[in-house]
Amino acid sequence: MPAYAIAHLHNPRPHPDIVEYLERIQATLDPFGGRFLVHGAGVEVREGVWPGTIVIIEFPGTAEARAWYESPAYQEILPLRTRNIDGAAILVEGIGPGYDPAVTAETMRRNLPAAS
Repeated sequence: MPAYAIAHLHNPRPHPDIVEYLERIQATLDPFGGRFLVHGAGVEVREGVWPGTIVIIEFPGTAEARAWYESPAYQEILPLRTRNIDGAAILVEGIGPGYDPAVTAETMRRNLPAAS
């Protein structure tokens, strides 16, 4: 199943380090099959508050996503971003083909406490 690295970034401070990070990040992704799905796009907030932007990078699986994030090549450039842009980053496993939310709902319904 695919996995994703997702970053919610805000308060960017323009700096040459950010340019260098952007110039070097793709080379850190390539060995792990990582590719940008969303990068630098504006967001259209429909619920709640969402300051900033989002970055989504897809990997073939969780192992590749972890290996990329922990790789010496990425760890070397990571401070270029974190010193100049606030945010949070997560790794999350995707769902496989044929996922049916009704099946998840059925499982949840069976585990609900009985109504009294």
